[in-house]
Amino acid sequence: MAEPEFRATGVRIGKRLRSLTRAGQIRISDGRVQLLTSYGSEIDSAPVQAVRASKPWFAPDGRALADLNGNRYSLTLGEHDPAPGEPGPPAARRFIEAVRRAAGRKG
Repeated sequence: MAEPEFRATGVRIGKRLRSLTRAGQIRISDGRVQLLTSYGSEIDSAPVQAVRASKPWFAPDGRALADLNGNRYSLTLGEHDPAPGEPGPPAARRFIEAVRRAAGRKG
């Protein structure tokens, strides 16, 4: 398996008003976006070209939305990228950029 193009841990993943995991993972690898639980079980995955990632206009900086297979997930990542060597999820902005870059879309 190739090195992931994007990886984030410690991500809160929710669907509608329900929290699915408080310490989940996001991985973009081999042309797929995967949402995983803290134990590595798959919540959902889809080809990166079929995924829409955006920032909700009403939410704080650390939030992103991802549409996979007709399901909308709210993702809470970090508001700022962690310092080098420090634990913590990257900024939501980096996730959105990574999805667009992997799909070959511009900004």
